[in-house]
Amino acid sequence: MKFDFLIVGAGFAGSVVAERLASVGKRVLVVDKRPHIAGNAYDCYDDAGVLIHKYGPHIFHTNSKEIFDYLSRFTSWRQYQHRVQASVDGQLVPIPINLDTINQLYGLNLNSFELEEWFASRAEPVERIATSEDVVVSKVGRELYEKFFRGYTRKQWGLDPSDLDASVIARVPTRTNRDARYFTDTYQAQPLHGFTRMFERILDHPNIKIMLNTDWAEVRDLIPHRELIFSGPVDEFFGYRYGKLPYRSLDFRFETHDMEWAQPVPVVNYPNDYAFTRITEFKYLTGQVHPKTTTVAEYPTAEGDPYYPIPRRETAEIYKRYKALADQTPGVSFVGRLATYRYYNMDQVVGQALTLFKKLRARENGALKVTVPAVELATT
Repeated sequence: MKFDFLIVGAGFAGSVVAERLASVGKRVLVVDKRPHIAGNAYDCYDDAGVLIHKYGPHIFHTNSKEIFDYLSRFTSWRQYQHRVQASVDGQLVPIPINLDTINQLYGLNLNSFELEEWFASRAEPVERIATSEDVVVSKVGRELYEKFFRGYTRKQWGLDPSDLDASVIARVPTRTNRDARYFTDTYQAQPLHGFTRMFERILDHPNIKIMLNTDWAEVRDLIPHRELIFSGPVDEFFGYRYGKLPYRSLDFRFETHDMEWAQPVPVVNYPNDYAFTRITEFKYLTGQVHPKTTTVAEYPTAEGDPYYPIPRRETAEIYKRYKALADQTPGVSFVGRLATYRYYNMDQVVGQALTLFKKLRARENGALKVTVPAVELATT
């Protein structure tokens, strides 16, 4: 059987492109080296019967109605607003830093206007914001930088914030109100029956075939196909011609507790203590009712599965060389976090995949612009 597209990777990028192409009559083969679909969003039940995220917590949020409506074809949602606390100076306080964080930590009774002045009095002037350290000290000063950001960042990235691009910490806001939500996106929800079930529905199409436990390189020349869509590491695709692009990985250590709840919020960050960065309790994320609960502690490592592209000027220069190769490679499209070496959220990967589909359709139709067909919302 000849396929129109061979798609490498059954995570968000590969699965969304596969579904879109299948919906317009293309024959698609999706291959993944893992024994399951859903990529890092894969969830499953542990031995205690608790639904866990095998590769760490995944929380869906987006400001894009198009992306949310698209995924709503394949899942109903459980409304969920994520909350995180940080263990600092022997207390659990809200993160991102807000009015309650400062009042609790310092024993103050500031209002929002006074907190703005308080931040300003501690902020350090930075002529040019270039690093993650610059971002924080220019907003809230060095003391809060040391308490909340420096230790966590050094554990997470294996680098001091002064050596990391400003984009890393720019993702974490500072607030002057009492908003304790970690995200403020318009759409914040979790798939009602889990991420894996949603992926099963995305890939449930007669034009889609799936091969798991499969190395794409071993089957590429054996399976006839017209084009390749690659969502794996771009440096791997080109045989590490310019060297390996660096990533941070994670060692997940799960623990089941014989109690209904183990901590007061879904995630507790540990910026200054212990070798792990945070502990997540899954039942908050999934809404599951169970007499036991499972948590996971995350230990950042330099080796292992690639999770986080390291945003530094040197790595950006290496990626530029790989991107030039990718742009010159006929019949291959690169999509997703690993293939484009970007620190994307889930919704951004979905958006990138939808954009790729539009480009492929526009090229085929000779049109300048093709819109994704109207979608229907899931009702079950």
